[in-house]
Amino acid sequence: MAVFCCEATAQSTSSDTLQVVSTDTTGSGDDDPNYAVAESEQDSTAKFHYRFTTDGIASAGNVQRILLQLSSALDWKPTNQFKLSSSPSFVYGKQGELLAEREFFADMRGSFWHQKPIYGLAFISWEKSNLRNILNRWTQAAGVGFKIIQKQKVYFSITNLILHEVTDFTERNDIDVWRNSTRLLGEFAPGKSGKFRITSVVFLQPAISVRNNLRWSSTLTMAYKLSNAISLRTRFEDAYESYTAIGRKPNDFRWTIGLSIEN
Repeated sequence: MAVFCCEATAQSTSSDTLQVVSTDTTGSGDDDPNYAVAESEQDSTAKFHYRFTTDGIASAGNVQRILLQLSSALDWKPTNQFKLSSSPSFVYGKQGELLAEREFFADMRGSFWHQKPIYGLAFISWEKSNLRNILNRWTQAAGVGFKIIQKQKVYFSITNLILHEVTDFTERNDIDVWRNSTRLLGEFAPGKSGKFRITSVVFLQPAISVRNNLRWSSTLTMAYKLSNAISLRTRFEDAYESYTAIGRKPNDFRWTIGLSIEN
């Protein structure tokens, strides 16, 4: 069995959230449940930066399994009042000779007064999932974020948005629904060295236009910096959708572990 993870950044900057050098970032407002981004006040000089991450798992023998995850984060800050971001991702997995996962995600997000304790958010996203039998899912949302704690080694924020979702399923009636989306983001770097970091993100997205329709997801990432360029990282992801395609379970869990490389 082989497990791998790689991360690269365009430039050496402070963390998007904690004011320490980080090895992984989870996070942008409720715009993307797979990548939430909060803004550090010390990172105001960088006009453009990007981050690229790969991780996954491969096994051979009695159990043949391949899982590859590719994700990126792009940020452009033309002014201190506005930031434009995107975090496209791709997941591919096979179990034996059968295709298990093939998931695409793309988005475009705008943050207003992103360096303030209270800031505005707006975004549009598209996703496609073989795992959940989703042909297309379009989402638009707008709302507000609150930075509750923003210290050198502790960060916590809450965002709340009104979200409109249209999902086209392969073998089930499509849905057109309005949701309230709340995100809780916390980061903690214990110890004086700041080498170890814990990041947790939770999304709660109940429908407000229909009954008995709920989505939620959570991510927990733990990373330890082995050197200036290499970190050991493990990531737990769990997602739930009460309304799913026929034959699909409502809950999905994923765990990856490996090495992170950054400059």
